[in-house]
Amino acid sequence: MAPLPPLRAFDDIDNPAASLTKAATGAPLRLRTLVLLRWLAVGGQAGALFVVAVVLAFPLPIVAIAIPILASVLLNLVLHFAYPAAKRLSDREAGLYLAYDVLQLAALLYLTGGLQNPFSFLILVPVTISATILDLGLTIGLGAIALACISLLSVFHLPLPWRGEPFDLDPVYMVGIWASLTLGMGFIITYAWRVAAEARRLSSAVAATRDALAKEQQLSALGALAAAAAHELGTPLATIAIVARELADELGDGPHGDDLSILMSQTRRCREILSQLSRRPEDMRDTTFSVLSLSTLVEAAAAPHLRREKGFEIDVAGTGPEPMVQRAPEIIHGLGNLVENAMRFAREQVTIVVDWDIDEVVVAVSDDGPGFPAEVLESLGEPYVTTRKGEGLGLGVFIAKTLIEHSGGRIGFFNRVDRGAEVAIRWPRGILDIGDAVNVRAGGSARVEGRETE
Repeated sequence: MAPLPPLRAFDDIDNPAASLTKAATGAPLRLRTLVLLRWLAVGGQAGALFVVAVVLAFPLPIVAIAIPILASVLLNLVLHFAYPAAKRLSDREAGLYLAYDVLQLAALLYLTGGLQNPFSFLILVPVTISATILDLGLTIGLGAIALACISLLSVFHLPLPWRGEPFDLDPVYMVGIWASLTLGMGFIITYAWRVAAEARRLSSAVAATRDALAKEQQLSALGALAAAAAHELGTPLATIAIVARELADELGDGPHGDDLSILMSQTRRCREILSQLSRRPEDMRDTTFSVLSLSTLVEAAAAPHLRREKGFEIDVAGTGPEPMVQRAPEIIHGLGNLVENAMRFAREQVTIVVDWDIDEVVVAVSDDGPGFPAEVLESLGEPYVTTRKGEGLGLGVFIAKTLIEHSGGRIGFFNRVDRGAEVAIRWPRGILDIGDAVNVRAGGSARVEGRETE
């Protein structure tokens, strides 16, 4: 077989998950985390004050410098005793917390030379933390506060502690420091926020995939539970039917004859229902761990998503005996999403080609719709990417692709030459086929939409 076409993506399938909206922007931050970071900052500030004032013996306004440091210590103690360790901050609360850190550090820099202080770059730290945990609006607001502080410190500040003549830098060099801090802050905000947002989006998308798989497994388990319940209820129900029949024979047309007739008819109805619930695995689409042919598995996955106004066809074209596969929830849910998407965009017809040879198993879902939009071919397949603005979260294709790959398959999305879209899924036959003796003709070839592959 030839390699798969270049991996592309197609329009997503709806998979409503409103609870993930908050997860996409990150969970609330624990107060304890920020308190710990501030303790580290306080320790560093106190250590720097000791080294500069005592070890290096530079002249410093020690009392004035100690006031902002002690203010941070006091605030940390208040927060530690006023709130439980597990308290989580809202975005607004975390933003105010970090804004205080910017202002506190700006006060220390004002007392120690402004931007001439080699530690002035630390004013970017709260902004960096904000970019990784807060939404973009709050981060930009915090960046504006930091920019205002940097601009003021470049002009207004006490002299840098120094021995002998006051240390003073050329104004042009000061402008360079201001520009480097400003540009660095802009780069850090952009880079850190995008990386953190991408990680949050991927994490929530994976959670959605697991949720979809768990629901499919629950539905399968429900089928097994129904069959087990039907089996267990069969014996007592049969006993009730025998007793009711004997009573009817004894009482004949007595005053309770009508009641016994109703009891017997309802007993027969219950036995019919239990018989449906306890059908053999090969007769049930939703039975857990049933072994069935590949084409039957595809049909079971597609059945819930078919539409009467659009045609549907399964074309079985394989070499040798058809693979026997286990009814895996990953494959059922993944294929179901693909069929649902094809049905949504097809004009008249959706076709599934089921093919196999000695090495691979291929399932290709195609439709006669408009095809995949060119502007999103490269990006779709990633979480939260959709062309249907305002509809769903853009997780459908990500979930389908992840589930198929979880089952050992490879998936490729592309536009057909004539019209419409196609998605080809390939599994190594050794992974998918659990039949006893697979005796297929060597050197066979699989055909997908008329394209012969070696």
